[in-house]
Amino acid sequence: MLLLAIFVALVVMVCLNVPIAIALALSGVLGLYVSEGPGSLVNIALDMYDGANKFSLIAIPMFVLAGAIMNATGITRRLIAFVAAMIGFVRGGLAMVTIGVSLFFAEISGSAVADVAAIGSILIPEMKKRGYGGPLAASVTSSAASLAIIIPPSIPMILYAVSAGTSVEQIFVAGIIPGLLGAAGLMGVAYWFARRYDLPVESAFQWSQLRSTFVSALPAFALPMIILGGIFGGLVTATEGAGLAVVAAIVVGLWYREVDWRQLKEAMLDGGIQTAVVMLLVAASVLMGGFLTRAQIPQQIATGLLDITSNKYLILLILNVFFLVIGFFLHSAAAIILVVPIIVPLIQQAGIDPVHFGLVVTLNLAIGQQTPPVASVLITSCSIAKANIWEVSKVNVYFVAVLLAVLLICTYVPQVPMILVDLFYR
Repeated sequence: MLLLAIFVALVVMVCLNVPIAIALALSGVLGLYVSEGPGSLVNIALDMYDGANKFSLIAIPMFVLAGAIMNATGITRRLIAFVAAMIGFVRGGLAMVTIGVSLFFAEISGSAVADVAAIGSILIPEMKKRGYGGPLAASVTSSAASLAIIIPPSIPMILYAVSAGTSVEQIFVAGIIPGLLGAAGLMGVAYWFARRYDLPVESAFQWSQLRSTFVSALPAFALPMIILGGIFGGLVTATEGAGLAVVAAIVVGLWYREVDWRQLKEAMLDGGIQTAVVMLLVAASVLMGGFLTRAQIPQQIATGLLDITSNKYLILLILNVFFLVIGFFLHSAAAIILVVPIIVPLIQQAGIDPVHFGLVVTLNLAIGQQTPPVASVLITSCSIAKANIWEVSKVNVYFVAVLLAVLLICTYVPQVPMILVDLFYR
């Protein structure tokens, strides 16, 4: 009964537009007060501080800052030029350029919202000029940006690893193949739309153009090699790799000698706000987590579900549906922090690999970013394209179908995402 009352209180506060972090903290405090009395609240400030004071979480502002530096120093523009020279000769090539650049940008920023804001502000107006409808331009950019939380490094993956107590590096590696599969599938859908609407070819393929743009973008190619090479090579942790990303982005930016200080300042402020929101969520989740743990709620849920079925694939199906629904209403950070600690005992008892499950969670939340009413990435893309969200959603459903296909493959053929993890770490 107490759990139901706290859940209702949480839902009411969220519906009243109370920030999720505040609602979560108040619900946790209420649960502790009612179940254990006022003495349990003495150390809540220290508990919240300790919960947010984790080394792995430092990677979040570092990756956000690295993405901001990329945008302000001309790195993103050079990457677009190179990818355009490489695949712009294909019909509808500008849509594929968007997907290709998102694939690269994802390896630096780890944030889908940062991805769609950076790339969409450049490429959506260009697509509209070339005859792409606003809904199609917004859909391509939005769905491609979701690769940013599948391809490593990924901020939701970091949050999951911290919440589940598992390896950040292994989850990063598990995301590589699904990210590439997703990019290929999105390009296939983009080509189908290009044929359907007779979209233009950008330019004829020219070796000279490819060579010149490659040379111009060459310093930028060092960024993923330094970051991912260092992490997967065991030279640095994911958090240290985030620091390397910032240093490398600064060095490459200085090499280009193009710094938009105004844009950099705005991006850093936005990144600081995003980081503060996430850290407050993490701190608030400690209070709710403390109440749930002491009340043995996660263990009861695990026992109840295992009484229904012990088949781990059926359990994964149930959890997939659950996280897809959660993704409709919660941002990825809030969903991970609120739900994962409750689910971890269940996946442990069901014999599900926590790294594999982390990828499943991440893919579900990537889809959630594309589905209203919350749909943070889709809304950002619609805002840039000046397109109606429901018109965009009618087109975007084809791209979301690709992400759903990747989710099903990764859920029920775990060898696909886990082959690299097994190769490098087991």
